[in-house]
Amino acid sequence: MDALIYWVGLVAVAVGALTGVLDSARKHMDLIGAVLVGTATALGGGTVRDILMSQRVFWVLDQTYLMVAIATSVISFFIARRRVIPVRMLLVPDAIGLALFTIIGTQYALHMHEPWLVASLMGVTTGVVGGVVRDILCNDVPGIFLHGELYATAAWIGALALIGLQELGMSPVMAAWIGMAIVLGLRLAAMAFHITMPAFTGQVEEKS
Repeated sequence: MDALIYWVGLVAVAVGALTGVLDSARKHMDLIGAVLVGTATALGGGTVRDILMSQRVFWVLDQTYLMVAIATSVISFFIARRRVIPVRMLLVPDAIGLALFTIIGTQYALHMHEPWLVASLMGVTTGVVGGVVRDILCNDVPGIFLHGELYATAAWIGALALIGLQELGMSPVMAAWIGMAIVLGLRLAAMAFHITMPAFTGQVEEKS
């Protein structure tokens, strides 16, 4: 299981870096800007997770993650700069990254013997914080704070499903793949059918 977490984690970092660079292309950033955004996107969620769990940050312990993030960002920059990147093109790799990071974060927290609710929220944190950092660096309002298709909710449902399946006796590997599929499926379905959470529609008096 440790080997699966490691290799899927590397794939997640690469996907996260790709989404960061694709988003930076909309802002016409140079190489340094794109690499910084890509690397921050790839490593941000796991960094916050480790800090909250009082663990040494994962890419400090193993610089392979940092190397993958930087290398993917550089390669993605030189590919993306020659093409027009539609905004919707960012959403599919972002959904894949959300699924990968969420499950990795949840499994890591369970491995560290965190209780189920904490573990599920650590999975959500790992999945969404990188995107929040990316949006902030690109001078956008983070998408999870806006009324839109399911995102953090999809991550949390997938994390809870993984934990529940393991409690029912399913192997951690199978539970992880099913959890990933749930997160990815919910996110893609939400984008395709515009599935959202209820939004506040009342009137709020503005401050004077």
